[in-house]
Amino acid sequence: MRKNPQKSPARVRTFAAFLAFFASLLALFCALGCTPRPEAAKETSAAMDTVMTLTVYGGETDALAAAKDRVLELEARLSVTDPDSDVSALNRTGTAVLSPDTAELLSRALELCARTDGALDVTVYPVVRAWGFTTGDYTVPDEDALAALLEKVDYTEVRLEGDTASLPVGAEIDLGAVAKGWTGDELAALLREKGVESALLELGGNIHTVGTKPDGSDWRVAVRDPADGEGYLGVVSVSDKAVVTSGGYERYFERDGVRYWHIMDPATGAPARSGLASVTVVADSGLYADALSTALFVMGREAALDYWRANRDFEAILVSEDGSVTVTGGLEEAFTLSGERPLAVVRA
Repeated sequence: MRKNPQKSPARVRTFAAFLAFFASLLALFCALGCTPRPEAAKETSAAMDTVMTLTVYGGETDALAAAKDRVLELEARLSVTDPDSDVSALNRTGTAVLSPDTAELLSRALELCARTDGALDVTVYPVVRAWGFTTGDYTVPDEDALAALLEKVDYTEVRLEGDTASLPVGAEIDLGAVAKGWTGDELAALLREKGVESALLELGGNIHTVGTKPDGSDWRVAVRDPADGEGYLGVVSVSDKAVVTSGGYERYFERDGVRYWHIMDPATGAPARSGLASVTVVADSGLYADALSTALFVMGREAALDYWRANRDFEAILVSEDGSVTVTGGLEEAFTLSGERPLAVVRA
């Protein structure tokens, strides 16, 4: 009778190792294929004088619809050109009872006006309108007209008591420099409440990220090259941050070979000529990033860096009109410059 041959210890160990390897492969395939990543829900629409694209991964089924409704709700209250908005009612009558949304944003905007020493000023609206940036009927106002308008530009004269706001005679406000940033904050909070852990909110020049990308990596946000409307300056990697860019290339007109852009210096009543072509701010708060992208543009490179050194609660990419780029220290590893150009990193 033939006996079954015994397996050698080496063969047993080899077979056991194979089983372990096969089990690890099976676990990996299940991790990749058995638990699918959430699919993207996407919505593109026109609101707040720009094109908005909201991309949401996971969460409750009505998360995207709720975000879109919130955008329309805020636009109806904050638009300076909608005659039925809170802002229009205040500008028209000089005194108005505001919705809780408008009252909160106005309060926070006035705080930011003070923090930036008036480089951001929500009462500059009559000047912006005089240049035609609200209607598209562009013109260069004469000096006497600007001087008269500048007498009414002073955020410290705005009064807000509870939900009631009042303005001096002839003064008007515009919350456009902060509205999209605050809207990004509101949408991010709403989506988190609905279980969304990953989202990309594109609100014109404002980008707000919720969490990381679905695969756990950072979002890569392209920064526009102010010298080339179709090109990119570089890419910044972020998660759970707002990235907001303001630049002279966004809205402008030309007269006699001179370019006039929409970012006004509240001190002069003319387009800000600070030596900067664009400012990108990266911060936890969209409201703060939005306000600073305008204020730092008005300040200019050196004053903007001084403000960063004094606060250290944001990071910035400053592009000068000569094409040189300055990046604050917190973005040294996160920002990748495209092409060849002078780059300075400021760490202190």
